[in-house]
Amino acid sequence: MNDNFLSQRRAMVDRQLRPRGIRDTRVLEAMQKVPRHLFVPDGERSQSYYDGPLPIGQGQTISQPYIVAYMTEILGLTGTESVLEIGTGSGYQTAVLAEVAGHVYTIEVIADLSAQAKAILGEEMRYTNIDFQVGNGRQGWPEFAPFDRIIITAAAREFPATLFEQLKVGGLSLAPIGSFYQQLVRYKRTANGIETEPLIAVSFVPCV
Repeated sequence: MNDNFLSQRRAMVDRQLRPRGIRDTRVLEAMQKVPRHLFVPDGERSQSYYDGPLPIGQGQTISQPYIVAYMTEILGLTGTESVLEIGTGSGYQTAVLAEVAGHVYTIEVIADLSAQAKAILGEEMRYTNIDFQVGNGRQGWPEFAPFDRIIITAAAREFPATLFEQLKVGGLSLAPIGSFYQQLVRYKRTANGIETEPLIAVSFVPCV
């Protein structure tokens, strides 16, 4: 792996993530390990570790590194969990999740993006704990439910009720909620229902 990119990842962790309060050691190690430059188009590669989102085609973006780290940390992963990801996109968030969770089930509605991510994550990076599906993420993945965690990486007006049904009791879900103005919201399924915790303001592409 290119040493120049390695130094950029270390700088990203030290200058973008730690100063903003990312403390989970496993998340920081994953962010330093996963080569973000593999997930951006060639024309954007020089900006791979830029402190912001980047276009990846199809009207989609790869999220800002801090947001990827923040969302991963908020899920409270210990290494054994099954995670459902709605919106594979570039596959970068998927890779970080695969580093800190037990298994990731990721759904993408745009077939080309799913294929590109699968090529990088499966064929190039050799992850064996990721399953891919092309389809409508709002329907979830009943075959492998219930999940310990569910993460949505595109903005929805409200959290799809079907996904709550696929979340274990005691499990956590995370999603950007809203249209023009969005807020990241964490949900916990309890024996008595769903607990909601609003977090930070965010800006994601719409869930399609």
